[in-house]
Amino acid sequence: MENTRFLQACQTVLDKGRQGGGIGTLSEKTLHAVLKQYFDPDTTHHEQKVGSFVTDIRNETGFYEIQTGNFYRLREKLEAFLPEAPVTVVYPVPAKKWLIWLEEDGTMTPRRKSPRQGTAADILPELYRIKSFIGREGLRFCAVLLELEEYRLKNGWGNGGKRGSTRFERFPVALLDEVWLSSPEDFLRLVPDTLPETFTVKEYGKAAKLSPKGAGVAVSVLLSAGALERVGKVKNAYLYRRVK
Repeated sequence: MENTRFLQACQTVLDKGRQGGGIGTLSEKTLHAVLKQYFDPDTTHHEQKVGSFVTDIRNETGFYEIQTGNFYRLREKLEAFLPEAPVTVVYPVPAKKWLIWLEEDGTMTPRRKSPRQGTAADILPELYRIKSFIGREGLRFCAVLLELEEYRLKNGWGNGGKRGSTRFERFPVALLDEVWLSSPEDFLRLVPDTLPETFTVKEYGKAAKLSPKGAGVAVSVLLSAGALERVGKVKNAYLYRRVK
């Protein structure tokens, strides 16, 4: 983790945004552009065509795919890229988020802190869509924990236009941490220390701050990664424990 390089990446992208007309005018979302600049400042390595695909970054260390969601779209790319070179999948996590609302007249509300604090475990429900690739040689994941500002349009249907509103932009403010995942030992870092030796999906979800559905798929991914094993049942719930 290099905070200075991250701040330089933020400044480079924001300067381009000012030159192009300001917030929301870039051809790609700001968060994606900043992460691309952070992982490789050499723009000649960006948006490289590989066969019928385009990768975010291709350099001497391999391919980088910056994915904010919809991991199922990576399946064909991974099949094509992994035989050629290592692949790093980068996933940004809003560990600290500030919400700013854009009114219809273009004015912005003062920012307020969101109660939701993301963790590195947020990547697990996304990985469920490509869990068959976990453990493949050359594949690694990086959960990038960020402080960011999220701009939303008040174009929803309730609570003053906030329900069902559209996320307009996300601006990174600070790099808080990077969690790299490739081996079973790495994935064990996403099992909270507060959990007992054996635990249920419900207990994992509470400790990892994931929804019941998110906890279920997260545990499934940890099983596929070799970090957990199923050891029995209590009533109707399966029990899991860490693989040591």
